Order: sequence, then C-alpha cells, then structure tokens
Amino acid sequence: MKKEYLIYKLSEEMKEATRIDNELFPKFDVKRGLRNEDGTGVLVGLTKIGNVVGYERVPGGGLKPIPGKLFYRGYDVEDISHAIIKEKRFGFEEVAYLLLSGRLPDKEELLSFRELINDNMPLEQKTKMNIIELEGSNIMNILSRSVLEMYRFDANADDTSRDNLMRQSIELISKFPTIIAYAYNMLRHATFGRSLHIRHPQEKLSIAENFLYMLKKDYTELDARTLDLLLILQAEHGGGNNSTFTVRVTSSTGTDTYSAIAAGIGSLKGPLHGGANIQVADMFHHLKENIKDWTNVDEIDTYFTRMLNKEVYNKTGLIYGIGHAVYTISDPRALLLKELARDLAREKGRESEFAFLELLEERAIATFGRVKNNGKTVSSNIDFYSGFVYEMIGLPQEIFTPLFAMARIVGWCAHRNEELTFDGKRIIRPAYKNVLEELAYVPIGNKAAGRTFHGKCKKAVKHRVWSDSDGPTISSACI
Repeated sequence: MKKEYLIYKLSEEMKEATRIDNELFPKFDVKRGLRNEDGTGVLVGLTKIGNVVGYERVPGGGLKPIPGKLFYRGYDVEDISHAIIKEKRFGFEEVAYLLLSGRLPDKEELLSFRELINDNMPLEQKTKMNIIELEGSNIMNILSRSVLEMYRFDANADDTSRDNLMRQSIELISKFPTIIAYAYNMLRHATFGRSLHIRHPQEKLSIAENFLYMLKKDYTELDARTLDLLLILQAEHGGGNNSTFTVRVTSSTGTDTYSAIAAGIGSLKGPLHGGANIQVADMFHHLKENIKDWTNVDEIDTYFTRMLNKEVYNKTGLIYGIGHAVYTISDPRALLLKELARDLAREKGRESEFAFLELLEERAIATFGRVKNNGKTVSSNIDFYSGFVYEMIGLPQEIFTPLFAMARIVGWCAHRNEELTFDGKRIIRPAYKNVLEELAYVPIGNKAAGRTFHGKCKKAVKHRVWSDSDGPTISSACI
C-alpha cells in the first residue's frame, strides 16, 4: 500500500471516528471548553494572583455586565498603570516583583530586582549559536526550544523548592527579551538578507528599553514607555486563560519549570489565543484599503455588516478585536492602552489612522449588536489596539505573539509557583465522558476480506470503506 494512500485512508476514517453529536454535550452536562452555559468559566481552582472581572452575579443566579476590572494581587491594574503613566517611568519590573512575591517593592528592593534582571539577560553562548543555526524559523518555536535548552545549563533544573523556583522565574523573565530579539534579527538576516546584529543588553535600561535596543537600537522614550505599558497589561490574566492553565496543568504533575513553560508557549502560539493581535492588524490594513471614506459611518457600518454575514474579507463572520470571554462592557487593558496609543499616533504623525481605528471600534460594537441581536454586550479587547501600537513602535508582526509571551512569562511563573507550593496541591485531572459503545475484539486472522464482524452484532448495514486496491469496496459494519 502506498504511504500517501494510507495517510489519506486513515484521515478519512478519522473523520468518522472524531464525530460526536452536539446533543450529547447537554445530555451528559459536559462543559465544552470548560465553559458554563452562561459563558463563564468552570471554576477549577483557587488563586491569589490575578482576578479578571467582567460581570457580577445578581439574585436568582443571573449575570449583570459591568465595566471590566483587572487586579494583580488585589491591586487594580488601572491604578498601577495610571501612576506609572503620570510619572513617565517604567513599571514592568515593579509588576513582575508584585506578581512573583505578592507585594509591592520599596525603592531599594526594586533597584536590586532590576539589577538582578539585567545580570540574567545575557544568553549562554550555545543558546546564541543555536538561535543563529535555526536561521529564522518561527520565533515562538525558537523561544520554546531555547527555554527547553535552559534545562541543560541548570544544575538544579528539577528542584521544585521555593528558592529554586524563584531563581528560575527570574532567569526566564530576564532571558525572554534577549531570545526574542536575537531570534528576530536572525530571521531578518536569513529571510530578507539584512545585516545580522547581536546587541548585548545594557545596564541601567528597563526590560522594555533593552528589548528595543537589542531589536533595532533606535527608539523614542514614548516607544519604550508604551511597550512597557503593554508588558504590564499582558503580564497576567488569571489562572483560567489557556496558556496559564496549560502551565498549571503541566506543573501539577511535578515536571520541571522549563517543560511547563514550553507547554505554555505552545498554547499561546495558537491563533485563537496569542495570535489575535496579528489578525486585528491584518483586518485594519484591509479596512484602510477597502473603505474609501474613513469618516463615513454608513460605509463602515455596511462593510462590517457584510463581514459579519461572511460576505467580505476572510468570510469568517468575525470582527477581530471585538468581544472577550470575560469582559463585557469594557476591557480595562484596551482603555489604558488607548491612552498612550493616542499620544504615540501624534508623535508618529498617524493621527488620521488612529481616528479611523477609534471610529471602527465604535461602529464594530454597534453593528455587532444590531446584526447579532442576541442580547449580548460586547466591547473591544486589548488586541484591537495592540497591533497598531506595535506597528507605530516599528515592531514587525513576526514578534507580536512572542511579545505577548515576553509579558505573560511573569504570570506563568507566578501561577506555576503557586501550583507547586500551596499545601493542597493535587495533579489536575479532568474527566471526559466516553460515548462509544463497547465492542468485541476480533483477531486479525479471523476477519474475512471485505467484511467486518463484531461478536455482539445481530444486524449488519452496508457502508463505504477503502480497500487496499485502487477503488472502494463495500463492507458490512454492525449497528
């Protein structure tokens, strides 16, 4: 049998083997995607790290949409961000300290923490050479491979004591910016023939500043402060988001830190999770080209209606950057990012594009409510503005998702540490309901050519299967 044909045959059989009737889910009270019927997440654990709020419960068990709130260790992220923006300073390291330790640092502690981060930013020479040898393959995969490689250089890689977990956390947070910057520079060299630059991280610079320096050297202060805010806003989002939950699930087995974080990277790479900002950026470029008058509400509404009806753009029926699993009335991260995005657009001379994006946000929400008419409240999420912000800073799409990982590594480490050190730890093992009837095994030597018999069969029905020959044959199966 030809190998290509066998793969085709198996894939055809897989189509039937993976089919499950939708009505079976409510029948067995199965929470698809770990979601309740009202769309909220199924509670599977407790945490003291992050809290994502988009609704409140009312008497009778219903849900009332409220303006979104995000809390880090009990502190409102809006309060943290506004203080940092007002003081025009860099705050990602302060937030990292808070999420890892559970409290805000004083000035001396923060200074020492920044120095510790800077000390750990350089990579092992072998890691740098491996990044170069990969010649620009997917940066998320390079990041995952580099994390797994860190296991080799760690003399206590499998030690899950508190001291060791904290050391590993700080080293990972420190090295992510360097890995991503070097991986993109190699991609740029291998793909576009540009000069290869390996710039070493500099002392006295924040993580945001060092990343921009290693990536492209030239940047403005507002570029760095805006990137710093993005890192703050994406550092943590509760234990239920897919990548953080992945890290907690793998950590619950007792595996090493590097394996757990690599699993989180694999989760974040998915287009339904960390790749959403790229989809928004692509959509924005499409709308700039296909809407003639950027101020015409009727033209915009008409185009969004056609998008929702799967008539134009990529015909998925989606408006990217609109809606969120938890936030309803507003995503606090989007509101905060929008503040600096406006200033950045003014600095870059892209105010007309920003005004267009603001109008798109308004009309997308309104059109969604009119077309869907399902009573759901939706808002823009952080991805609606993040792609445009990255572009204004001068960052390429290839690193949009890796930048998300560069921020979220803080939350991943905090949740891993919590999973492994609290007293009631237990391996995470959810259940799946099997909906296939039991079958009697028939030894391969007893199977007649062209027919399949099962011990419990009383009736056979004809169906099409593929034989080893070139064409289909008819065989019998049990019902």
